[in-house]
Amino acid sequence: MNMGIFKRMAGVAGIAAAIAVVGASPAFAATGTVHTDSGAPLTVRSSPSATAGSVGSIADGTAVTITCQTNGSTVDGKYGTSDIWDKVGDGYVSDAYVYTGSDGRVAPDCAGSTLTCSTAGTGNPKTCAQAVAYAKTRIHTNDLDSYEGWCDRINAQNYGWSASGSNTAYIHWTQIPSSFKHPGDYQVPAGGLAFFSSSGAGHTMISIGDGKFLSNDINGYGSYTETTIAQIKSKWGQTYLGWSQPWFKVNH
Repeated sequence: MNMGIFKRMAGVAGIAAAIAVVGASPAFAATGTVHTDSGAPLTVRSSPSATAGSVGSIADGTAVTITCQTNGSTVDGKYGTSDIWDKVGDGYVSDAYVYTGSDGRVAPDCAGSTLTCSTAGTGNPKTCAQAVAYAKTRIHTNDLDSYEGWCDRINAQNYGWSASGSNTAYIHWTQIPSSFKHPGDYQVPAGGLAFFSSSGAGHTMISIGDGKFLSNDINGYGSYTETTIAQIKSKWGQTYLGWSQPWFKVNH
C-alpha cells in the first residue's frame, strides 16, 4: 500500500492539530510526529533541501510543532514522495517523514528567507525591483524566437544588459563568485536568479517573489510565463542548484 495514501486515510487521530482553516489555507501552526524508516533520527536542515547543512536532528517518534511549510527538494520517505518541507524550530525537515494526517499542507506558508536581492557589487544598470517590474512586462504566450532557449540572456536583459556574458545557464552558475550564491536554498527573493543543471545547458529564471518565477519555454516554446521550481524539476527533469544574486559575467 502506498504510504502516501495511508497517510491520507489514517486521518488525524492522535494529532493535536492546532490549525484553523480559512478557505483552503491553514492559518496557524500544526503538529506532527516524526517517523523514519530505520528508527534513526531525522536530520533538521538549514533550508528546505536534502543537501542543505544540518542544524540538528529529531528522534524517531517525536511530536513536533510545524510553524509553517514550504516547497523544496523532493524526498522519498516513509510517507511517500513529497517536496513539502516543515519548519520545525530553527530548521526544516522533509514532510515525507512527518505524520500529519495529510499529504498536503497543514500549516501556513513560510514567509521565506530573510535574505533579499541585492545588486551591490554587480554593476547592473537596473535594481532588483526594476528588473522584476520589467520582467513582468515581458510575459507572453506567443512562440517568439528571441525567447526560445535564451533563458540566461533573458535574465541579463531584465537587468539592463544585452547578454549575460556566459555561454550557458549552467556555465553562468559555475562562474558566479561563491559570495553571491546560495546553493540548495529554495527561498529565492524577488529579483534573485534560480539555476538548474541538466545533461545540456541547464536553465535559469528570475524570481518575482512568493515562490513564483518567470521563465521562457516552460509553458510553450518561445513563451515567457509564470512557473515554479517544482514545475521545472518535474516537467523538464532538471536538478535545482540554488539561487544567486544577479551577477553577470558581462560586467566582470
